[in-house]
Amino acid sequence: MKGESMSRKKNDMNEMTEEIKNESPAEETLNTETNEAEKEEQPDPARQALDEANAKAAEYLALAQRVQADFENFRRRNESVRADAYADGRKDTAAMMLPVLDNLERAVEAAAGSPDEALRNGVEMVLKQMTDAYGKLEVKPINRLGEKFDPNLENAILQGSEDEGEPGTVCQVLQKGYMIGDKVLRHAMVKVVPE
Repeated sequence: MKGESMSRKKNDMNEMTEEIKNESPAEETLNTETNEAEKEEQPDPARQALDEANAKAAEYLALAQRVQADFENFRRRNESVRADAYADGRKDTAAMMLPVLDNLERAVEAAAGSPDEALRNGVEMVLKQMTDAYGKLEVKPINRLGEKFDPNLENAILQGSEDEGEPGTVCQVLQKGYMIGDKVLRHAMVKVVPE
């Protein structure tokens, strides 16, 4: 009996050891889960530093993109302002020189009856140079003789008679008008047949 009792005790001990061994993985799992939860609660300093660095990099990238866009807008605005200033300067200079062109045309007309051919040729050459310069500036004369009067291009300063042309048309140009591009530099002064 003593042998049986010893053997029983031994079996009971073995069973208990087995139970303890079987319970051990569950406890390990519980311990692992507890450790992971503790790790999640305590952020990794390297991960936190990396996240902060990525946030700063994204912030700097956005700032650089905004600065680049602002610079592009500034550059385009500057080009536009420069082009407008150049066009205005060209227009003002051409308008200022129109009386000189008018006087050169009058001088050529006056020199036509002159016996001095050298004078006439000289004035014609200066007029041609002036006309060429205006051509390079894209200045064109408004020549609408015999066409319907357009108040956007001409100023009617005299009224003609019915026998000078069709009603509402320009019958005489008293002073040439000029355009630069699609803008009127100076309106033509004209005589118009009444309607």
